[in-house]
Amino acid sequence: MAHNVIAEAKRCLNCKKPLCRTGCPISTDIPNFIHTFLTGDINAAGKMLFDNNPLSVVCSIVCNHGNQCQGHCVRGIKGEPVEISTIENFISERYLDTVELNKAEPNGIKVAVVGSGPAGITISIKMAQLGYDVTVFESKTQIGGVLRYGIPEFRLPKSIVDRYEKLMKKLGIHIKFNVTIGKAFGVEELFRDGFKAISIGTGVTYPIALNVKGETLGHVHYGVHFLEAPDVYTLGDSMVVIGAGNVAMDVARTALRKGVKDVKICVRSDRYSASKEEADYAEIEGAEFVYNKAPVEITDEGVMFKDTVCDENHKVISYSEQATLMPADTVMICISQKPSNLILTQTEGLEINERGLAKIDENGVTTRAGLFASGDVVKGAKTVVEAVETSKRVAKAMDEYLKGLAAEGKL
Repeated sequence: MAHNVIAEAKRCLNCKKPLCRTGCPISTDIPNFIHTFLTGDINAAGKMLFDNNPLSVVCSIVCNHGNQCQGHCVRGIKGEPVEISTIENFISERYLDTVELNKAEPNGIKVAVVGSGPAGITISIKMAQLGYDVTVFESKTQIGGVLRYGIPEFRLPKSIVDRYEKLMKKLGIHIKFNVTIGKAFGVEELFRDGFKAISIGTGVTYPIALNVKGETLGHVHYGVHFLEAPDVYTLGDSMVVIGAGNVAMDVARTALRKGVKDVKICVRSDRYSASKEEADYAEIEGAEFVYNKAPVEITDEGVMFKDTVCDENHKVISYSEQATLMPADTVMICISQKPSNLILTQTEGLEINERGLAKIDENGVTTRAGLFASGDVVKGAKTVVEAVETSKRVAKAMDEYLKGLAAEGKL
């Protein structure tokens, strides 16, 4: 493994204008960390990656590298791009076990982080390193959010998420499990109890419904719930997956691993929205893609679809008059997710937009003083690396806000 990684790293051209970095949503300094690695200073390369992206080891596994860093590699123009993800994973994996994070002297200022998904992990680590007294509030029994409950084990081992929990506790971060802000207590009580800044990163864990007849039947489920605990479902031999994003691909691949023999991924338009890599994996593992199918009703026997016609922009422009049945033992709806509106609608002074997402500026500052938001709860269902990029800016904004309060004598 190490020899292959070194050989791959040596293929990097160390471009003066690295397009790979341009393609990375978090602007990872790819040539620099690869060069540092090749000089033999793997710890420095690991620190470089972690400081820029605390979830570097996760992103090295789950990012859409073909559309991002590797897809922009100059070597890929006439041949195979440098496997940046493989190099990053090798360095970050090792660094996560040996990291000794720098931490400022404790300042005694309490900060609350709501949610422990990619956004919450990033902000809590960054704020703890700056010396703040950080408490994470998590509604489930384990940290990770989408990393643990939305990405299958075969794509992202849960042991990696467990290592982040150890790292957070090592930094002195408090984690309160089984706490949903907005039930027993809310944002007002957090401010009352001395938290001077609060970050909301609750993600988008609620499925969006199809709103068709038959959606409440016993064999109809939502993909985001299925991925959270696939072993509790009775699936049968055939499944129709409605939707064509990465969640749909994960659902299809998980179902095939659970013994479902016939899995069809039904797409309303004439193309899928998932990454090509994830779609390729789903197909090679046995899923069948069926295009131009719009669900109009779900029955005990399966799903009634109308055929669609798309224009040159892949937008559906017409439907067939008649609907036909596609038999299925189980139906999985995977058309997208939305945030829980509990904390968003119960917080005085916090405005949300027409999509039910928190209104923020470019730094995650909400319409309520001292309240910040990041991750999918402000952008909708996006990628891990985008959540981390946003959360870095939010952590900086929180730090500046708190320093401002201190300068005014309000802490």
